[in-house]
Amino acid sequence: MKITAIKTFVTNAGSFSRALLKVETDEGLYGWGEAYSTGPDLSVEPVADYLFKLIGGEDPRRIEFIMMKLMQEFRFPPGGVGLPAISALDHALWDISGKAAGLPVYMLLGGAVRDRIRVYRGAGGRNGKETAEAAHKLHESHGFTAFKTGPYMIDPDASRWGRVCSEAATYFEDIRKHTPHEWEFAFDPHAKTFETIRALQLAGALAPYDPMFYEEPLRPEHIPQWGRLRRQMRVPLATGESLFGRFEFLDLIAAQGADIIQPDVCICGGLLEMRKIAAIAEAHYVSVAPHNPMGPISTAVNVHFAAASHNFTILEYYLPTDADWADWVDEPYVPKDGYLEIRPDRPGLGIEVNEEAISGHDFIHWQRTCPVRPDGSTGYI
Repeated sequence: MKITAIKTFVTNAGSFSRALLKVETDEGLYGWGEAYSTGPDLSVEPVADYLFKLIGGEDPRRIEFIMMKLMQEFRFPPGGVGLPAISALDHALWDISGKAAGLPVYMLLGGAVRDRIRVYRGAGGRNGKETAEAAHKLHESHGFTAFKTGPYMIDPDASRWGRVCSEAATYFEDIRKHTPHEWEFAFDPHAKTFETIRALQLAGALAPYDPMFYEEPLRPEHIPQWGRLRRQMRVPLATGESLFGRFEFLDLIAAQGADIIQPDVCICGGLLEMRKIAAIAEAHYVSVAPHNPMGPISTAVNVHFAAASHNFTILEYYLPTDADWADWVDEPYVPKDGYLEIRPDRPGLGIEVNEEAISGHDFIHWQRTCPVRPDGSTGYI
């Protein structure tokens, strides 16, 4: 079997675009992958074209060989522009490999260690009661019992930090008053704090109400600070969405900088790389809760990772109706009782992409809005 083409589909998901990759072979089998958008969304297609020049004619089932070859051919680390395309390619190669073997991808990874995958979804509101109401609606519709929200009830760049922390505590307390005791809530400060002490103060304000985890309060560049932060924490510390590859995660884990890591399968290097990251984490008693603010192809890849990885704990999940991607695949993975069921009777990723639905879209530019502080300096996003 040989790779004969890599095709890129830049499709719309409402207010932003996503790049999807299709890998074709000379035996008629094909596979699909999804790339993360780090900002230059149109970069995926030229990188994918370059990848084909490097691996056209290779057997798509030689995933380890192909990934190593690409890393060597790039010479310099591919980073936030190269890795999304490489990750999507990896997804497609696993999809093809599963189809060729007549097996779901998780069987190629050693088989399932669990029958279903627990998921959480974002929930928010102007106050704790509204967020609780949003959580109740998600529970009623799909059985969710785990959620993630932001801690900022007032502008963190324009308010006294003690007030920011106090308002966050009141917000979480209010959520707890209006939801069942067994439900879990994670908090994501979105790396908006600069000083480690502020991240610690905010964590301390939330701690009495038992957050599921406290996600990425700091920027990821200086790993030793993560170790310092975690050693003083009273709640589980999670991070990893901004890290690339197993070597960066090794630095984080060696510094004892996280209780839970959050690699993103659409940018960390793909499923093969995420398995290696998870193995490093498992050897250090660290759990994996993948970052997944993505579409149904990414979710499918994560299902197979989670099914075959014992130190997986929970998956971030967006419903097909959360963006304009409901028709990307014919039967997306949708939760029942807060879990995604694995599909043992479907080879590959277990989904079929609707190529017509993802074709012919106009590109939509999207970028984060950079906050500006009262003194005119930029805040952290």
